[in-house]
Amino acid sequence: MSILLRIFRRPDYNSDTTEFIEQLKATKPSVEAGQRAGRALLWDKHVDRDASREWKAARVRQKAYVYFSKPDSR
Repeated sequence: MSILLRIFRRPDYNSDTTEFIEQLKATKPSVEAGQRAGRALLWDKHVDRDASREWKAARVRQKAYVYFSKPDSR
């Protein structure tokens, strides 16, 4: 370890929040499994790139002001 790393190295520090989370996971091991299940439910999804590309290509550009209707050209 270089001299600079030794000077600026802090002692091993855990914040109160980190200690709380570690204690919670130690007392209730099912918490982490629940977190993983929630993540899989909401975030870990298979993305169909072809369908996404088709969806983006089929978009119709929105008018600048959607509440203004064009006057009839008679």
